[in-house]
Amino acid sequence: MIPLYDTLRSRRFPLVNWFLIGLNFLVFFYELSLSPSGLDRLTRTWGLVPVNLMTHPGTYWITIFTSMFLHGGWFHILSNMWVLFIFGDNIEDRLGRGRYLFFYLLSGTAAGLLESYVLGTSTIPSIGASGAIAGVLGAYLISFPRARIASIVPIIFIFTIIEIPAWLFLLFWFVLQLFSGWLSLDGASASGIAWWAHVGGFLFGMLAVNLFARRQTYYYQQ
Repeated sequence: MIPLYDTLRSRRFPLVNWFLIGLNFLVFFYELSLSPSGLDRLTRTWGLVPVNLMTHPGTYWITIFTSMFLHGGWFHILSNMWVLFIFGDNIEDRLGRGRYLFFYLLSGTAAGLLESYVLGTSTIPSIGASGAIAGVLGAYLISFPRARIASIVPIIFIFTIIEIPAWLFLLFWFVLQLFSGWLSLDGASASGIAWWAHVGGFLFGMLAVNLFARRQTYYYQQ
């Protein structure tokens, strides 16, 4: 299922969400300017390498944050930023700008910590905003379960657009991440996807969103 838009309208301009999207693209354009060897060096220096964080946390803690703003290609960043664009504005609206930024970074931190704990001997750099965005998705599930997500759904060989309840869309996505992560531990071939980062971010978002929200926000569906 590919999300196209949600049915909730935020009450104010999502300044922080757009800032995060812009910052991710700015870093990505810098990556495009690098040579292959320079890009590899950047990724290994500022990406999150689980074994480094587990063995020398005092030295490599900063990579938890820097890795959130690195991406591995056009599909990687476009898919991440599209999901953040759809879901992030409503969470920013509910939490407020400052708390949303803090929540986003903590979601990415939780994602990176779980990924590093589960894959503690891995020397492969983990990069991307998907762990932090997973926190936004977990927060959305708790905050707006009855919203609807217009999605492209393949039915046999035909693609159609269906409005799916947010709780169903997001729980399906989470179960897929959890199952894929479990398979990766059982010896399945590596996919290059940080399944456990998604799980960690999503669980943090679910559990923490109400701690960050200080007011009730009402929405109109469109």
